[in-house]
Amino acid sequence: MDIKILGSGCTKCKTTAALIDQVAKDKGVPINLDKVEDMRQIAGYGVMSTPGVVIDGKVVHAGGVPSREKVEQWLSA
Repeated sequence: MDIKILGSGCTKCKTTAALIDQVAKDKGVPINLDKVEDMRQIAGYGVMSTPGVVIDGKVVHAGGVPSREKVEQWLSA
């Protein structure tokens, strides 16, 4: 599972990355987690508010830290 965190490296972006990493470890789901901080690349995904989350090329979240339940749903799909 290829996951990208889109954002400037702000606290919410770091929290989102840590949350996704922790849920993946808890569930035993192997992931490849990348951080995208280039605003042109972020805009290319159509994300205007960060953090954004892209899973396997599809934007699944934008703006604010996602809930743990939401992350668990993404990783069990």
